[in-house]
Amino acid sequence: MAKIAIIGGSGLEDPDILKSPETKEVGTPYGAPSSELTTGKIEDIDVVILSRHGKKHTIPPSEVNNRANIWAIKELGCDYILATTACGSLREKIDRGELVILDQFIDFTKHRQTTFFEEFEPGEMKHTVLADPFDRKLRKVLMDSAEKLNLKFHSKGTVVTIEGPRFSTRAESNMFRMWGADVINMSIAPEAILANELGIPYAAIAMSTDFDCWKTDEEPVSWKEIIEIFNQNVHNVIDLILATLKKL
Repeated sequence: MAKIAIIGGSGLEDPDILKSPETKEVGTPYGAPSSELTTGKIEDIDVVILSRHGKKHTIPPSEVNNRANIWAIKELGCDYILATTACGSLREKIDRGELVILDQFIDFTKHRQTTFFEEFEPGEMKHTVLADPFDRKLRKVLMDSAEKLNLKFHSKGTVVTIEGPRFSTRAESNMFRMWGADVINMSIAPEAILANELGIPYAAIAMSTDFDCWKTDEEPVSWKEIIEIFNQNVHNVIDLILATLKKL
């Protein structure tokens, strides 16, 4: 049976959800992961949960040790990664609280370690194919599960990942819209890149919490708004993950 890693963690560390939870410290060649990894079972399925920003959300987006996180997940023998993320909507059709099963990303980060390949062995250049960075099988299972749960979701979407922790300017927000981005966050890149480099199928559930700042008929995004909308709708993310786990 497959072992599933869940990155994000909000609500999923509840002992009523995770049976026989244990915390594990995993050393990596890239330093320490964002947090201890919590292992346990959800309906007899082996699950590993990693809190991307630390269990108290103390790690800013650009300081997340993505290489250590993905390496630790690989070390624990995980077969799949399901990531969760809050995002800002860059499209009128993607409303607050709605989910997006991402299919593409644009990496607009500038200062992050984006690869495990710091040097090539002679004759062994490593260039990861990333045309479709999100695993098709996982995406299909997520979409099928969302349909059965009657969740409001979008079957595809391009996320642009920015450095953070600041939010965008209006000029940047409109530029991302022109580029074809549908949502914006600070987390998916290089997380998805690194998972692909290690050959771990990766998919992400993005929850829209705001409209960034491109809409001039309302106030720009605030952290308070993000948390409020996320907390109101996180049960949908949890339900979707639980339904998806049963099919893997």
